[in-house]
Formats: sequence, structure tokens, C-alpha cells
Amino acid sequence: MSTLKGSSTGVAVITPFNEDGTVDFISLSSTINFLIQNGIDFLVALGTTGESVTLKPEEKEAIFATFVKVVDGRVPLVMGLGGNNTQGLVEELIAVDTTGYDAILSVTPYYNRPTQEGLYRHYMALDNVTKIPLILYNVPGRTGVNMTAQTTLRLAQNAKNIIGVKDASGDLSQGLDIITHAPKGFLVFSGDDETAISLTLLGGSGVISVAAGGFPKTFCAGINAALEKDELTAKRIANQLLPVIELLFKEGNPAGIKAVSKLKNLTNDTVRLPLVKASEELTAALKPFVEQLD
Repeated sequence: MSTLKGSSTGVAVITPFNEDGTVDFISLSSTINFLIQNGIDFLVALGTTGESVTLKPEEKEAIFATFVKVVDGRVPLVMGLGGNNTQGLVEELIAVDTTGYDAILSVTPYYNRPTQEGLYRHYMALDNVTKIPLILYNVPGRTGVNMTAQTTLRLAQNAKNIIGVKDASGDLSQGLDIITHAPKGFLVFSGDDETAISLTLLGGSGVISVAAGGFPKTFCAGINAALEKDELTAKRIANQLLPVIELLFKEGNPAGIKAVSKLKNLTNDTVRLPLVKASEELTAALKPFVEQLD
């Protein structure tokens, strides 16, 4: 079983870029250290927030290696590795060096819009070849298809290496269905910052968060309160976070969280096309939260 067992607050880490668009490895190292020092339980390298689809293979390899070197075993590491070409992804999983990583987070195939049977067979194909545990990633707002609770549970019951799901549907009833019927030990992480604390109160395992990348102490406090069933504290922190979460996604992800990172003097706010930097108006709206939270 992965060392993620028992972990609560994870962050989908940004990929910092220099002004010329090259990867800023110095700022990446600083960001990783900042998150660990401020209580984050585990890190995800090259999820959606890491702008993985805009990176060249050699850049991805260098970024994965940087995470391993800088983390140095202090927290569990999750490798983001997904795609909509099942056979190509199978070959990538066989070839990739997973040394230093505890699990792979793999998004549902996007654009193809597969059926539930297609999703099931896709993940079972990955399950057959992965060298480390797999976490499913359901994010219908980006992929165009929702992986149902029934399909998730079918995979949880039949796969050898699938240990959990990041459910970013925002549908609490779907999340509760998975929590209620999954095998013992199956991890159910929220991938939706707005409903993450609520899902954790319902019995979820925690969150893989965007917002916690900018406000780690506050988000960790909310998730920890939810895990301890301190409903009053958890809901108070959830309400405190809601306005900034809405702002973070107003102009797309990771533009918002990169604006926060710049305000915290961790990185600059450069993103790669087709994304563009957060507007001056959004950055100004985020500034009070950077000053008040954490």
C-alpha cells in the first residue's frame, strides 16, 4: 500500500516559468520547500495545475527528477501521468522512471468522451502495467465525461493497483456514494476546492488542492478539522476560503494560483499559451487574501 495512506492535504504544484517561458527550476525548488514547511502532507508533480500538456518530454523528466531531489523523502510524491491514448499511455507507464514516487495520478481520457465501459477498460489497461499504485482522477469539467461512482467502485473492487480517486466532480452525493461503498482503505480525495472540506466531513480522505498551494496553513487546518469531525471549525474555515477559491478560478487555472505565488514572492506569474497571466484586476483582488490568510 502506498505511503499516501493516512495523508490528508495534497497540492497539485504549479510549474514555475521564467519570463522567457523556460522552466524555472530554482523557483520550483523554493515552492516545494515552502509547501512542505507549511504543513502540506503530499505533493503532486505535473497535474493539470502544473501545465503538463504544454511541456516537452525532456522538461517533464527534469521536473519529475527535481521533485524527487528537493523533497528528499520528506513527504509522499504523486506523479501526474495521463492521456487520451490508452496504448500510448500504457507504453509511457512501462517506460517511465517512478523512482521516488509513491503513486501515479491519471486523469480520465479527455476529448474522446468514452463510455463508462471505455473508462473502465482504460484504467484496467493501466492497472495491468503500472509499477506503483494508481489514483484515478475524475474531472468532468475539463474532460467532457464524468466517471460515475459505479465505474469508480468497479475499478476499486477489481483492479490490483488502484488505491484511490481524486474526484473533482464537485458532486457530494457522488463522492459519498464512493466513500460508502468502496473497499476498506480506498482513498477518496476531493479535487474540488469549494467542496473539499464538506466531502472530508462526509468521510473523505482529504484533498488534492490548487488553493492549498497558496494558502497551505489555512487549507490544512480546514481539512484536519474535517478529518477530526470538528464540524464547526471545518465549516468556519471553508467559509473563510470560499471567496479566494472563487477568485483563483475566475480566469482559469493556474493563472490565479500563479498570481498568488507571485504576490508571495515565490515565483513569477508566467504561464504558457494558450493560457495567459491573470489580469491586473484579478491580482489586485487576490492581494488582500495573501495578506490576511496564512
